[in-house]
Amino acid sequence: MTTVALRHARVRYGPLEALHGIGLTAPGPGLTVLLGRNGSGRTTALRALAGTVPLSGGAVLWDGADVTRVPAYERARRGMCLVPERRAVFGSLTVRENLELAARDATVALDAYPQLRPLLQRRAGTLSGGEQRMLALSRALLARARVVLVDEPAQGMSPTVAARTYELLGALDACVVVAEQRLPPALRGRPAIVYELRRGAVVFAGEAGELDG
Repeated sequence: MTTVALRHARVRYGPLEALHGIGLTAPGPGLTVLLGRNGSGRTTALRALAGTVPLSGGAVLWDGADVTRVPAYERARRGMCLVPERRAVFGSLTVRENLELAARDATVALDAYPQLRPLLQRRAGTLSGGEQRMLALSRALLARARVVLVDEPAQGMSPTVAARTYELLGALDACVVVAEQRLPPALRGRPAIVYELRRGAVVFAGEAGELDG
């Protein structure tokens, strides 16, 4: 069991406040979804958990301990993995080299996404958007992290691969937090905690099934 949380979290970008003192809790193993349109604060909330943006107020908690001042690289060492929406792979390296940065044996990742097998010698920067997402998520699978944070995991993927991606994320023995613009079809009927953000505030918190209703 592991849990990450934001408590009265505020984030500013210059004169603009992107998060207005929000609170949320993501327990694991399990899936938590941060929903919201562009500008809602969902990506900022994810980055605040990861430590890639500083809080101007409030706290980040990990298993009850305050990690607000713990830098992102130290959170990563402790088992937190962030997959950003952009620049999530090393474009100048091959697919194989990207995978080897995460683990010496990439079998788990290639079994998860067999579409990557014929692309092992290709440079990651030449892949399609969906293929790059598969590669980025494969690295997260190999990391065996305790907390996995993913911004728009299924971006650019076909519906079939997107459904497979959410199966993989839901099966991880980790606290998984994803940011999406809308509830993915693959999550309808599946257990997941949902927080909907609007203009930097939480406007809904509950189960995915409640949001459907």
